[in-house]
Amino acid sequence: MAANAFDTEIAETAGALVGPWRQPRQMLHAQTYDAHASIHDDATAQKLGFKGGTIEGPTHFSQFAPLGARLWGDAWFESGCLSVHYRNACFEGEEVQAIMLASSAEQQPECQIQMFKRDRTEVLRGTADIVGAPTALDVRLRELKPLADPVILQDLKVGMKWKRQTVRMAFDQNMGDLYPFSLRQKLAVITENSPYYSGADNPWGKAIIPMEMLSVLFQYRSKDDPLPAKGPAVGLFADQEIRLIKGPLFVDEAYEIEREVVALSGSRRTESAWVKTRLFDKANTVVATMLLNMATLKDSYAPYENEYRQLYGAGR
Repeated sequence: MAANAFDTEIAETAGALVGPWRQPRQMLHAQTYDAHASIHDDATAQKLGFKGGTIEGPTHFSQFAPLGARLWGDAWFESGCLSVHYRNACFEGEEVQAIMLASSAEQQPECQIQMFKRDRTEVLRGTADIVGAPTALDVRLRELKPLADPVILQDLKVGMKWKRQTVRMAFDQNMGDLYPFSLRQKLAVITENSPYYSGADNPWGKAIIPMEMLSVLFQYRSKDDPLPAKGPAVGLFADQEIRLIKGPLFVDEAYEIEREVVALSGSRRTESAWVKTRLFDKANTVVATMLLNMATLKDSYAPYENEYRQLYGAGR
């Protein structure tokens, strides 16, 4: 039945499935973190050296959904996984194309994926699978540069867990300050829509949540019990993995989520918290997980240099 999931035109080349060029919509202009605008606000982004408000990374996941459905059928909606490192920001009006390095003529349970802009700037790269295979982020976690001399994330420790929270996504539910829109509003502009998303015309008999909106569901109540990070500061998604284990997930169904810090890493510009979120159904079964690297920009935290000197006795 997955052949009915999308009407997206997909080109099949030697060893690759290639989606059409799309212009993702930016829906986070009004997003706020800690009472300040986010990286998706034009003015805030420009202060940090971006040309404008960035399109949130998981927005791009929708362009891979028709490719996954072509390659794996309904299994994609039940046990699909996208694991990506975001390479360059995308801005509203830019066209991007999703590529899955696989052939639908072969049985291939995992593959490499990429997304490019028209000028061949790489937006993301990673892996897709349906079998719980080692992922792109499994490799990155093994190769991480540990976070040395933390300032913004000084109070964060690997192994920290937060109490469970109940989450739900109804069609007309505004998803809050982090996601100031509803699922219905998203479906009106999503790059790849599907009858699977809006009604019972699918193998599971209920409307299912698109993978890009699973990111919203996982993050929906994160502000209710935030990470003990210093701020205000601006963060961005640097790496993200969403895995369905016993999917799909359904619209207007209650789930519970539990978050855990699984790694801390750093770079010249950022301090990063890697958070694993597990989502449980009413039978207390883990049905999906998300691994997210939220990278906080050091330059966006005004007291950073002073606090660094106070903590470590010299400039960084």
